[in-house]
Amino acid sequence: MTTVTHYALARPYRLSLDSYGQATGLHPELVRRLVAMGLLEVTRDAQGRLWFDPSQVREMARIQRLRMGLNLSYSAIGLVVELLDRIAELEQAQRRISRRGGAPWT
Repeated sequence: MTTVTHYALARPYRLSLDSYGQATGLHPELVRRLVAMGLLEVTRDAQGRLWFDPSQVREMARIQRLRMGLNLSYSAIGLVVELLDRIAELEQAQRRISRRGGAPWT
């Protein structure tokens, strides 16, 4: 008798469109629009179905905080997210330089 063992690490964990919608509380059509706007990163399978990395649930929470907290449109959120990501990159670079004992902006 042959036993087949399935390992969780053998396939990366992904969320389908419906699962992602349930996890974020969003209607699938809104999710599709956000993907089209470039606010969410997805992969597509051979049939064209959308698959989401679990990190995109956290990204959607960030988008919703910006939308509710600052009353921004989804299109404006794209720019704000890009700027926040760039600030985080610059702060990280500054910390690396500071740890090495160099001047932050030389």
